[in-house]
Parts: sequence; structure tokens; C-alpha cells
Amino acid sequence: MIFSSLTFLFVFLPITIIAYFVSGKKFRNIILLFASLLFYAWGEAFYVLLMLGSITFNYGIGILLDRAKNTVERRRFLIGGISVNLLSLCFFKYTNWIIDTVAGLIPGLESGDIISSPIHLPIGISFFTFQALSYIIDVYRNETSSQKNPFHLGLYIASFPQLIAGPIIRYNHVARQIAERQHSFGLFAKGAERFIFGLSKKVLIANPIAALGDQIFATNYDYLSPELAWLGILCYSLQIFFDFSGYSDMAIGLGKMFGFHFPENFNYPYIARTMQDFWKRWHISLSTWFRDYLYIPLGGNRKGHKKTNQNLFIVFLLCGLWHGASWNFLIWGLIHGTFLVLERKQLKAVLEKVPRFVSHVYTLFVILNAWVFFRVETPSHAFDYLGAMYFLKDSSEIPFYLNIYTGIDKLFLCSLTLGILFCVPAVPKMLERLQQTFSSASTGYLIAAKSIKLLMLVSLLYLCTSFLAVDSYNPFIYFRF
Repeated sequence: MIFSSLTFLFVFLPITIIAYFVSGKKFRNIILLFASLLFYAWGEAFYVLLMLGSITFNYGIGILLDRAKNTVERRRFLIGGISVNLLSLCFFKYTNWIIDTVAGLIPGLESGDIISSPIHLPIGISFFTFQALSYIIDVYRNETSSQKNPFHLGLYIASFPQLIAGPIIRYNHVARQIAERQHSFGLFAKGAERFIFGLSKKVLIANPIAALGDQIFATNYDYLSPELAWLGILCYSLQIFFDFSGYSDMAIGLGKMFGFHFPENFNYPYIARTMQDFWKRWHISLSTWFRDYLYIPLGGNRKGHKKTNQNLFIVFLLCGLWHGASWNFLIWGLIHGTFLVLERKQLKAVLEKVPRFVSHVYTLFVILNAWVFFRVETPSHAFDYLGAMYFLKDSSEIPFYLNIYTGIDKLFLCSLTLGILFCVPAVPKMLERLQQTFSSASTGYLIAAKSIKLLMLVSLLYLCTSFLAVDSYNPFIYFRF
């Protein structure tokens, strides 16, 4: 089950909200935990046991860390906890890739000779494993106390709003909210508003753009014209941003509806002027997780220029690997790590002197080219696609893909225009100014403004529902994470 499905919107969510607010304060966390486990079991029936196992194991590690008699014992429990969590993640996420790689190196050997069937990748395992690691590491560092109530820890690890697509929540950010949080009609309304905007990003912008983009990526790259190749990667760049940020908006909105305050996960990343700036704006919860739990423990930038560069490469290679089990994700991470290293020394002076437009074009150029490795399956396919982008194919052999051009219809052009428009903060700034203007206006103007806003939200929800009802194209791109 995904947020952008009619089952979630009109069955699961309303029932959960009613059960949550009808139940007494004492039972609300239990209701949310049960709903979260049901949400996960809906698509991963057997692997909900893995989720329960993660909750039980990390609950026990937290208790043991609190009861440890000395630093050596605490360190052993921490290493054991980290090892089991990472081994579980690696088994489900990387075993198939490792087997395929080994089979490819040995002539005559196939993956089926080593393992009878591929190992299933449980959805969201990267997200809830990193949250579990955050919990036990914070307990070890004495940044938070261990959770004595297993239902509370279960809710932190399994909470359905951010379970399958983030943002990754730090335990010490929500520990108090799990124990006691405030509810109000105003907070619920803000949450519903944020959810509808996120749903609109996914359904009205990401999905229509992805429909054409997927057609382009499904063609033979040897016969793909440069303009279609660039259009394809532009479509994917907008799809992944509005899909991912839309899911984060929906998660943040759902959190508010249930009294939680989740951190922001995106801040207009495509207006970045450097790759360093990009990573301050893109998937913020993941970049801060790697910063706090890997980059800084490795030494960060405190041990000289060479060591800093080494730490950046390690972090972004692992960041690429976190996103998926393939060489392409490693290459994607290596590209980002390389440019971050270059920006620290060689490119820094240049980027500070050139006009903003030039630095912005440079950043988008790196991002778009790197997305090619993120989108396609293998390095050879990625280089073939890059070849199509850069006129490295014989144009005389390139056929005219009429079926793709017919996909450039009014819906696509409208979604593409909205996608480009909402990549920059122009609309929010305009709405902020309008809000400031209306804040000093008469009661009649305030009522009119709120009525228009409500009508807009209802219209967006209606449009999203209509699209989901008539169009089955609703891709879920996080299955690889």
C-alpha cells in the first residue's frame, strides 16, 4: 500500500484517524503501532516479522546499553547491535548483487547455480534500519535514554507515515513526542494541507512526467536522438524530486495530523549553486544521518585535507550503496563524492567568482548527468544513454519515435511547466507576501482568503482522486531502497 492509492486515501487513513482520536490518550500509540504494522503487512505480509524482530532486538540492545557496567561492555553491545542491523540489511539488499557479480566473474556459472531464487528486498528496510541504528547509537552516546516501553520504540521504528520513504527520523527528536504530544484542530488542518500538496506533487506532476520519461528510457539507446535523451533525463530529474519530496510532504503532513513534528527533507535542491549546497537541500535527513554517524566519527574535516577527502569518498560511496545494490549506484555516489572533493579546493575559488547563473548551470549539469547512473540498470546502459545525450551516435540511423512524441500532450506539458515552476521558491514567496497582506486586512478579506484556500485544497484532492481512479500509472520508485 502506498500513500497515493485509493485504498490508503479512502479506507486505511480514515479508519486509522477515527480509531486514533476515538480511543483514549492511553491507547493512541498502540493504535498507531497496530496501524503501522498493518500498513507494512499489507504489501510485505511475511516480512512484518522482520520488522517485529528489529523492534525486539533493538529494544533489547537499548536496555543492555543502559545496564552495562563499564565502557568496554557498552562498546561490545553497541558493536553487536550495529553488526546485526547491518548484516540484516546487507543480506536482504546485497546478496543478489554479490551473487550476480561472482557469477559474472566465473565462466559458465550462473546465479541460479548458487541460489535457487532471488532474495526478496523488503520495502523500506534501508529507512527503518537506519532509524534503529540511530536509536542504539544515541543511547550509547548518552544523547538519549533507552526506551523502556517496547510499544513506544516499536512506534518509532515502524511508524507508517515515514516508514517506506522517509524522512529518516532521529530518535531523540521524537522521543518526547512519542510519550506525550499535543493535538489541535489547527495542527491537524496544517497536516492535511501539507499532505494534499504532497499528494498533488506525486500524482499531478511526478506521474505524468514519469509516463513519458519511462517511455524514453525503455527505447534502444543506440537509436535515441539527443533531444529525446535530454528530455528523458529531465523528466527523471523532475520525477524523482517531486515523487520523493511529495512523499516527504505527505509523511510530514501525516505526522502533524497525529501530533508529530517531523523535520523537513527537501529545500529546493535544484536551485543549488554547488554540489555541497545541493546536499544541504536534497534528502536532508539522509545527508545529516551520514554526517553525524559516519563522516564525523571518521574524523570529518578535522584531520587534514587528505583525510577529509578520503572521508567524503567513503561517505558518498556508502551513500550510493545505501540507495541500491548495483554498480551504477556506486558510480553515482563516486560522482557526487568527486565533485564535493573538487569543490573543497580546486573549484571553490572559481565558483565564488563566476556569476550565479554559471555556478547554477554547473551544478545542474553534474546532477543531471549523475542521475543517468541512478536511473538505468547497468554501467554499459548508462554510458550508452550518455552517448545519446552527447551526439555520439550516428544520427542517420536514429529512427523517429512517433509513439514518444505523441506522449508530449497537454497533460505532460502542463505537468512539466508546473514541475519547473515549483522547483524554485517563487510561488511560496508569493503566497507568503499575500498572507502578510491579508494578515492586516479586514475580517471579510480573511474569510475570503481562507475560503479560496479551502476550495483550492478540495479541488487538488478531487483532481488527484480522479487521476488515480482513471489512470493505473502510479509508479513506486523506492522499491530499490
